[in-house]
Amino acid sequence: MLLSVCVSVCVLALLMSSAVHGAPAKGPCARPRNKLLFISFDGFRWDYDRDVDTPHLDRMAEEGVRAAYVTPPYLTITSPTHFTLLTGRYIENHGVIHNMWFNISTQEKKQYYMTQFVDDYWDNGTLPIWITAQRQGLKAGSLHFPGTAATYQKEEVGVKQVEPFLYDHSNETDWRLNVDRVVGDWFARRDLDLVTLYFGEPDKTGHKYGPDTPERRAMVQTVDRTVGYIRHAIQSHGLTERLNVIITADHGMTTVQRGAGANEIILSKIPGFSFRDIKFHLVDYGPSGMLLPREGMLEKVYSALKGAHPHLHVYKKEDMPERLHYAKHPRILPIILWADPGYVINGLFPVQFNKGEHGFDNEVMDMKPFFRAVGPDFRRGLQVGGFETVHIYPLMCHLLGITPEVNDGSLHVTKHMLLNADDQECQTTDESVHWNLMVGFAAVGGLLLVMFVVMTTWTTCKRRRMESYR
Repeated sequence: MLLSVCVSVCVLALLMSSAVHGAPAKGPCARPRNKLLFISFDGFRWDYDRDVDTPHLDRMAEEGVRAAYVTPPYLTITSPTHFTLLTGRYIENHGVIHNMWFNISTQEKKQYYMTQFVDDYWDNGTLPIWITAQRQGLKAGSLHFPGTAATYQKEEVGVKQVEPFLYDHSNETDWRLNVDRVVGDWFARRDLDLVTLYFGEPDKTGHKYGPDTPERRAMVQTVDRTVGYIRHAIQSHGLTERLNVIITADHGMTTVQRGAGANEIILSKIPGFSFRDIKFHLVDYGPSGMLLPREGMLEKVYSALKGAHPHLHVYKKEDMPERLHYAKHPRILPIILWADPGYVINGLFPVQFNKGEHGFDNEVMDMKPFFRAVGPDFRRGLQVGGFETVHIYPLMCHLLGITPEVNDGSLHVTKHMLLNADDQECQTTDESVHWNLMVGFAAVGGLLLVMFVVMTTWTTCKRRRMESYR
């Protein structure tokens, strides 16, 4: 009898295994995996659509999700904040700490464009979402997105286009050609799963003319037309029900204070400060700067600058406010400077003539960008509050059905944007199968053990009763 019971239980185990392997996964984990287009319009401030007609962005909000704003990490400049979008990590954790690569020993600095090609500046132990997606069986592409040119752990994004040198980021005709390439070729023909797409406006116009100008408002209308063109292209290629679209930006923009009463920050004019005490510096690049004092000069430099100007904040690296997450990485120099909104940091004399700037404290509202999302996995007509951009990465990983790398974000912050809000904690299909198998075999094993104990006890008792009758 014991043998027949064991055979029956083993048959049950085989049936459970067959059912788990052969049947499609049920519940929220069985949802189809849709494609993802992630777009950045550089420097698009959270409120840029409020003083100009933007019918396409408005329609996108009506058919999807609109956030009040999103908060980028400090330092609020292009490369560091874009790499946070790609990795979900604060800048001190991913290590792309500035738009510029630099070498403190040789005094060498590379401007933004050339820094894009320095692999070891980007490949600093944190993988962007392209590489993670590819390692989990997906196909990824990137057009002009910061970080696209680099190689990560000897791997690069599978399909890519790096912007040419001196590229005109304001050319609407080129924008449409890029959209055609991404939607018509990469998604529709080549069947990519993930594409990141970058536009250099309205950042360029905001710098040149300022954020509160007719020129900036005209550029926002160009952006809006492009959003309409993107959505039309998606529909034309039959991708509407299979493609999620997220549009955001890296930072905002604010007006630079100049002229009478501006009290410009010029470090060389501060009493007690001298560039002879500095071994290396990054100043003259906006409202933020870093200094490496010569040996033994740190306290002298710090004391001279601290409190020397009403609009200049000066911190030793170890004393930086923790909320900024800009202190722990070894690339960050010992003294960090940043200015109040509207002011820039000049070294020897003023050399910055932009009418708009970014790079300020990320709590400043003018530094916060916009956020829109639409597609088969997003709710319709939903308006949400502000959230940090580190949380966009786990959202993207969830939409793609991939396991994220270690990051500083959380899907819990954005899960309410999704149609299937209970879907956020589910495993991938393969993980679910393996888990179900483990649970099934554990249950069968436990049942076998119980049956063995029961039958052994029953057999022993029966033998004893028979012996008592003899």
